[in-house]
Amino acid sequence: MAGISIFDIFKIGVGPSSSHTMGPWKAAQAFAKKVEISKVNSIVVDLYGSLSKTGVGHGTDIAVMLGLSDFNVKTIDTNKIDKYITNIKSGGAIKLRNEKLVPFKPEDHIIFHSEMLPFHPNGVRFTAHYDDQSIFQETYYSIGGGFICKENEPLDEEELVLPYPIDNSEDLKKWTLKLKTSFSKVVLKNELSLRTKEQFAHDLNEIWNCMQDSIYRGCHRFGILPGGLKVDRRAAKINRKLIKRENYTNLQEWKSAIMNEKYSFSDTLKWVSCFALAVNEENASFGRVVTAPTNGAAGVIPSVLMFHHSFNSNSEEDIHKFLLVAGEIGSLFKKGATISAAMGGCQAEIGVSSSMAAGGLTAVNGGNINQILQAAEIAMEHHLGMTCDPVNGLVQIPCIERNTMGAIKAITASQIALSSDPKKAKVSLDEVIKTMWETSLDMNTKYKETSDGGLAKVVNEMMVEC
Repeated sequence: MAGISIFDIFKIGVGPSSSHTMGPWKAAQAFAKKVEISKVNSIVVDLYGSLSKTGVGHGTDIAVMLGLSDFNVKTIDTNKIDKYITNIKSGGAIKLRNEKLVPFKPEDHIIFHSEMLPFHPNGVRFTAHYDDQSIFQETYYSIGGGFICKENEPLDEEELVLPYPIDNSEDLKKWTLKLKTSFSKVVLKNELSLRTKEQFAHDLNEIWNCMQDSIYRGCHRFGILPGGLKVDRRAAKINRKLIKRENYTNLQEWKSAIMNEKYSFSDTLKWVSCFALAVNEENASFGRVVTAPTNGAAGVIPSVLMFHHSFNSNSEEDIHKFLLVAGEIGSLFKKGATISAAMGGCQAEIGVSSSMAAGGLTAVNGGNINQILQAAEIAMEHHLGMTCDPVNGLVQIPCIERNTMGAIKAITASQIALSSDPKKAKVSLDEVIKTMWETSLDMNTKYKETSDGGLAKVVNEMMVEC
């Protein structure tokens, strides 16, 4: 299999969905780069399957417009997204590739199709109509975690050749024995074949800083989330109760206050939930978060790492070790199963992120490779079969609260693994990954990010009755 860097698993982007927002956004950018812009007189976007069924709730229509306009998902000013979209709608035109104004009305030029394309549930087709009556057309698939491909042709997944290839947990064990080193250091050796030590540290710190910023912002924003469900932001209220002070001027001052306070066990668990809620409330409102490994599950890893950072150790070495281990576990799931809820249900998002966080936490608490793998297995084992049923197609109910549950399960799984003998474990991580994939294949499509079943169906029916 092609190598996967941890920076493919951890990506800075915009909410609310890596599959339904970031993926289509990047696909639109890729398509726009290929058109003969001088000849274009119109653009049509066709959304299929899950991208259509939950596209409006996930902001897929907004994402493709921003991508065609060549806004960068990593650097766009998220506070101006509403303004950019309003300008397109009111002006009846889109500035393709930020170069040429092309007539564009979302209601006419973005078409939602309920049927799925053959390759993947998340399909999008772009068609550029040229002045000479010819067309240029390409189809892309958003395959989870912000990854995209074009007609089975890898786009994001470059053929990375790593010195220590890892396709499963047995490969990890082999390399740790052969190199006489730890899990995290094997992964680090692979990463340093792609970038310098300085660049690696800079890039990983950038990921961690974005995670912290999303926690801080979410912990200080009150109000109602967009989308029509009128979901109340809760992280800021919990933060205010726990911190015993209303306002802090910056992230570092706020963090210091948390670290210097003595909290009860109950309060510590409240903080974990608060951190997770904060990230996913930001995600639900088109805020900047880190895909870890998806946007819908973006709160699990930051909350568990912030838990360790605030109450156990705040060393940079631990941050890097945690993210190295967590990122590699995420890549194992991507290679052996899926990280797309449209393919595998929520087990592929919250389940994977909880498994990643459990492994990372175990590593920084002194666990050996067998304990790390056992923690990751335990966390996923208790998410197997979890469906994806977002109410109104929004990454809010039950998605936001699920991040808190995934975080707590990760901590529990780590504690169990650290106090257990891994040699007596009955299930391996590779076996649980295989089981997750088989469960994904067996799962009814209506429970795979379509909003056709589960809570989405029941809650909508109750809303209609009311």
